[in-house]
Amino acid sequence: MNGHSFLFCNTRCTALPSGALHLPDHDLLCVSDLHLGKSDRIARRSGVMLPPYEVQATLEKLESDIDTTRPQMVICLGDSFDDLDAALSLLDDMALWLSRLQAGRKWVWIEGNHDPGPVDLGGSHLAQISIGALTFRHIASAQTAEVSGHYHPKHRLAGRSRPAFLYDTSRLIMPAYGAYTGGLSSDTPGLQQLFDGQPMAILTGKRAIAVPVTKTPPRPHFRGMSY
Repeated sequence: MNGHSFLFCNTRCTALPSGALHLPDHDLLCVSDLHLGKSDRIARRSGVMLPPYEVQATLEKLESDIDTTRPQMVICLGDSFDDLDAALSLLDDMALWLSRLQAGRKWVWIEGNHDPGPVDLGGSHLAQISIGALTFRHIASAQTAEVSGHYHPKHRLAGRSRPAFLYDTSRLIMPAYGAYTGGLSSDTPGLQQLFDGQPMAILTGKRAIAVPVTKTPPRPHFRGMSY
């Protein structure tokens, strides 16, 4: 699978090149920030028309990961839809595709800031869920042993920025899985402050590559000056 296997809070994990997280001991696949229907939401709110293929591209990638890992549970870690209207306006063939992916396995929608309410697309809708030693939620908290998303982290290596997993001994932040998602650089102070220890980045792409993240010192604050 060209994934990177590692131990997080005594839990065996594999970061897949796609941006999905596989927990083999729990037969679980986790993806975050699919943002399905982003082109629909942008068209509704701004009138800007983007190629409406991001739902298909994201579901194709998800289907491939499900076929490879054969999980008994899939957790979608929040912001699965760009807003609730995007979930309601999902084309019938895309909704049927989702139903096929859900068939025969437990499917959990974690609520995000873009999709805070339940969706009528099968599965369970929860604020968070604990599996083994880990707690899965959309936005990182002060709790240890948690897996979250929301920030769409990216990391630059050899002049190229790629979506990346970021983790230390107590917290793991997932990359955005969706086709039309941007990202936040791993050297952003607000993102680095979420980690107590030395964070690692696992870059996505043709294969998952793990590299250490250099923590930047906090910027000094001088009265009368802003940064």
